[in-house]
Amino acid sequence: MSERKLVSIIMATYNRERFIVETLQSIQAQTYEDWECIIVDDGGTDNTQEVIAPILEKDARFQYLKRPDTYLKGLPGSRNYGLDIAKGDYIIFFDDDDIVHPQNLELTVLELSKNNVSFCRYIRDGFYDNFNYDFDFSKNYNSFFIDKNDVFKLLNQDLPFNSCQILWKKECFEENKYTEHLLHAEEWELYSRILSTGIRGISIEKTLFFARRHSHSMTGQYFRLDPKRTKSNVDAILLVIQNLQQKGLITNDLLRYFIQISLDYKEYNLFESILNTAKLSFLSQIKWKIFYTFLPLRLYLYGIKKKIVS
Repeated sequence: MSERKLVSIIMATYNRERFIVETLQSIQAQTYEDWECIIVDDGGTDNTQEVIAPILEKDARFQYLKRPDTYLKGLPGSRNYGLDIAKGDYIIFFDDDDIVHPQNLELTVLELSKNNVSFCRYIRDGFYDNFNYDFDFSKNYNSFFIDKNDVFKLLNQDLPFNSCQILWKKECFEENKYTEHLLHAEEWELYSRILSTGIRGISIEKTLFFARRHSHSMTGQYFRLDPKRTKSNVDAILLVIQNLQQKGLITNDLLRYFIQISLDYKEYNLFESILNTAKLSFLSQIKWKIFYTFLPLRLYLYGIKKKIVS
C-alpha cells in the first residue's frame, strides 16, 4: 500500500473571531486525517488567537502564525508565507469563514493518486446565515480533465478556479507564487499562470466546499468600487496577458474578451495597455482599434436585439 500523502492547508485570517472556529471544526471533521493546517494571521486586531486557542492546544495539526513583515500585508503575502513553510505533498487554500465538506481531502487526494494529474478541482457552493450540515456522502460523480487549452475558460469564468476549490500538487508552486501587490484577482492571475505551464488536472462534479456570503467579504469590498481593488484588477489583467504572450497562448477570443472588458476601465487606459502588452503587429493593432471604436455601438445594438427577442 502506498504511503499516505500529507496535505498542507493554508488559511490566511484577518479578524474572523466570529466564524473561524466553525471553519476549523469542519477541517477537523475530515475523513482524510493526514493534514497540517497553517493559519496565518495578517495583522488582525480581534480575539481570533484567543478563540482558537482550545483547538490549537488539543490538535497539533494546527499551527497559528503571524505573517512576517518580509511578506506584503494582504491575502497573497499571507498565502505565500504559508507556501514557503508548508511541509505537505499537496496544497489547498481554505478561507477563514467557510465550511469544508468532510470528504474534501479524501476524494481530492484519491483523484490525484489514481490519475496522472497535478490538481483536482471540485464544485464550491455558497450559503448565507446558518449552515445546513446535511452533507451528501456519495462517491459517485462525473469528472473531466483540464489542461492549458482551458485557460480561456478559466479567465472568462466558464470554468471558475476559486482558491478554495482546488487541491494542488506542491510542485505547482515551485516556480509560481501569488503576486503580492495584487489586492484583487490574485488567484485568477496565479492559477491562469500555473495552468498555462502545460500541467493537467481533473475536475469532479461534487460540491466539497461551502463559501459563506456576507457583506465583509473581499468580493463585497471590490464591488463597492474600492479604487485600490479596481486598479489591482487592471494590473492582474495585464499580468495575465503578459504571461500568455510569453507562452504564445494569445488568441483572438482572448483579446476580444479583454478588450470588451477594457471599456469599463477607460480611466486606466487599459485598451492601449492591452495592445502594448500583447505585442501585436501594426496591422493587428489597427484591426483591434477599429473593433474597439465600434464596440460600444455593437453592444448597444445587441442589447436592443436581446430585449426584442425576450
